[in-house]
Amino acid sequence: MAGRKQYVQRIAVGLFLALIVGDLGLSHGSAMAQKAEVQADWVADIEKVFIRSEDCKQCHDRHYEEWKGAREQTPDLKTFGRVDAALLHGTSLESPVFRTVLGVWLQTDPTADERRRCLACHVPSTTVFPQHADKIVAQVLSGKPQVEGIGCASCHLIKQVEQTVDSPPTFKIEPGKMIYGPYANPEENLVHPATQSDLFRGANYCASCHFDKVKDAMQKDLPGEILQGAVCQDCHMEPSTGSSTSKRGAMTRAIGRHWFRGVVVSGTILKNRNLQAEWMPRVDVEATKSATAVEGTALVRIGSLPHSFPDGDPVLKQFYLILTAKDAQGMVLKEETKQFGLSYEKILRGSIPDPFIKGGHTRKVPFSLAIPAGLTVASIEAVLNYALIPTPDPALKEKYLKTLATDQERETAKKIFDEYTQPRLLTYRAKTL
Repeated sequence: MAGRKQYVQRIAVGLFLALIVGDLGLSHGSAMAQKAEVQADWVADIEKVFIRSEDCKQCHDRHYEEWKGAREQTPDLKTFGRVDAALLHGTSLESPVFRTVLGVWLQTDPTADERRRCLACHVPSTTVFPQHADKIVAQVLSGKPQVEGIGCASCHLIKQVEQTVDSPPTFKIEPGKMIYGPYANPEENLVHPATQSDLFRGANYCASCHFDKVKDAMQKDLPGEILQGAVCQDCHMEPSTGSSTSKRGAMTRAIGRHWFRGVVVSGTILKNRNLQAEWMPRVDVEATKSATAVEGTALVRIGSLPHSFPDGDPVLKQFYLILTAKDAQGMVLKEETKQFGLSYEKILRGSIPDPFIKGGHTRKVPFSLAIPAGLTVASIEAVLNYALIPTPDPALKEKYLKTLATDQERETAKKIFDEYTQPRLLTYRAKTL
């Protein structure tokens, strides 16, 4: 009997503990559900204005697949969302490159206003919901953003552009049901009203974020001799004919592809030598030599096409001008590298400087190379390279890597640093002295 009594007592105690644990589990589960519900509320608030692109896909499947990179993918695009070193708009928050750059930059302690300014182009919804900027940053760093970055609504809710004290960006979003686009006679539908906006055929529309690509971010067209009257969309939204919707019997008209590649029509550029000459940068060298030095100026220019090069990002690009003095046998006597671009510590602190090389302009870079005694300079070479992101100094890089949770995340970040900070050749010039 005593053994049975002890057995019953143990059962009772076990049931009591189970009830307590169960109650705690239910309480914890309820708390987690409430937390998720609260989080979902602010995401839902954003998506009431910025409808998810997946919803637009129901009628605009072709444009959605182009925007997302689901059509004609390349190995680079599948790996990092890259096409010709340009990130697709559809990967503006999902890209591990953006996550890495943002993570490093945050280690420099930017202010709340600087963080919101950074997100304004990558997540245009923050211009309407600035109170959620820090939540979005946290989601990006976790690798699991719930909100959309640059989606259909981000562009098609833009009603105007204007220069303000906070510019860039210069776009102004009109929260509401109205969808803006290029067509004078948009097709009627039961989902949303639509109206024409002249902005969609203007360079100032794209330049509201890609503001260093043209001489004046507010101009409507490109006044270059080769592309007089052209706009960004003529090259970066490959022209096609079809319907902008998947509805049977929809109107056929001129449409633009929605993948916004860096070089969409490379074949056209290769065929058009005049355009190629205006688009590509070039460097010339003016130099004089003495017994102890070579002095002169490197002249870096792009022709009449008012377009900076390369890449669409106006803040992160780095340029490296390498000047090398050689003797008659090709031996290097002296070499100097001049770097142009912002470090992470200076990004979005104050006004954004003009890019190193801007269309229609010439950048003059003076140099002086001291030559060892007894040696004679026979030639001078100038090589212009660029990199897509700055190289963080070792301490800053290590500080960021320590914030990552796993070795796999750290290896991914290191791979991005290695690839995206790697200098790439732009142009080259040698001159005999």
